[in-house]
Amino acid sequence: MIEEIFPDLFRIEIPLPDSPLKSINSYVIKSDEKNLIIDTGLNRKVCLDAMLAGLKELDVDLDKTDFFITHSHADHSGLVPKLVRGSNSTYFNKPDFENLKLWKGLDYIVEYATAQGFPEDLLRKAFEGHPGFKYSPDKIPNLTLLEENDTLNCGDYSFKCIETPGHTRGHLCLYEANNKIMVSGDHILIDITPNIQCWSDEINPLKEYIDSLEKVYEMDVDLVLPGHRRCFKNFKERIDGLIEHHKQRADEILVLLEKKSKNSYQIASEMTWDIKVKSWDEFPPAQKWFATGEAISHVRYLEREGKIHRKIEKDIVMFSI
Repeated sequence: MIEEIFPDLFRIEIPLPDSPLKSINSYVIKSDEKNLIIDTGLNRKVCLDAMLAGLKELDVDLDKTDFFITHSHADHSGLVPKLVRGSNSTYFNKPDFENLKLWKGLDYIVEYATAQGFPEDLLRKAFEGHPGFKYSPDKIPNLTLLEENDTLNCGDYSFKCIETPGHTRGHLCLYEANNKIMVSGDHILIDITPNIQCWSDEINPLKEYIDSLEKVYEMDVDLVLPGHRRCFKNFKERIDGLIEHHKQRADEILVLLEKKSKNSYQIASEMTWDIKVKSWDEFPPAQKWFATGEAISHVRYLEREGKIHRKIEKDIVMFSI
């Protein structure tokens, strides 16, 4: 599906088969000099076919096209190496690039996750079916790294970079002041909540995410162009809803820890999730991975706030009030 949002600014809906996300929005800005594509889809044939069909319909020449990637997740970055041509630019952010360069492999994650109570055999099954590993980019193209307040001009549009860490360490939004547009990537979505995961004791991504929501709250935004689902106008109302959602999740964990200590995997198994299964046992391994990462982010947030504390029991990290 192709939708014209503003003159020369289009949305191509790229399918994500077998994913609860259903699809990703790729935004295309046409210009006589250089076109710009924002986010791409997974490194899969079905995504590539949809992208090329959309670009053909819009008469977009890839030889005259730059790319901007909001963050490192494969559904946003996977296709870039197959699309970028010659000396055209691919714009990205420094923190996510550094994470890619410093990638320690799965063994590091396995060690951390098992200490959080996640069974190792189940974890490896989760990796096998994880689209972020299966459909990631073939290679990292030459990147032009952008940061806060850098500008990106294309045709009649001038976008300012807004650093919004949380969903990833380096997530970038784009703000176009003349038309009051926010290209929000996975920072702000309309009818689903961005997944905020944590797999390290060195970071506090939920705190970063809430801070990033509050950072953009007072910006003058009439229309949000998100990475998934439909575009929307109720910018501040949606931010209020997202902050309240995470407050309720944190409060839910405090209730779960009232009577006994639990590890993060156990906490995740007892939290409320919007998934059509009867019990935690029926969660696919990849969904247990997402859920546990989300639980850890809330546990880290509560721990840093001094509301819970940890102790080690038989090499497993346990939390209690």
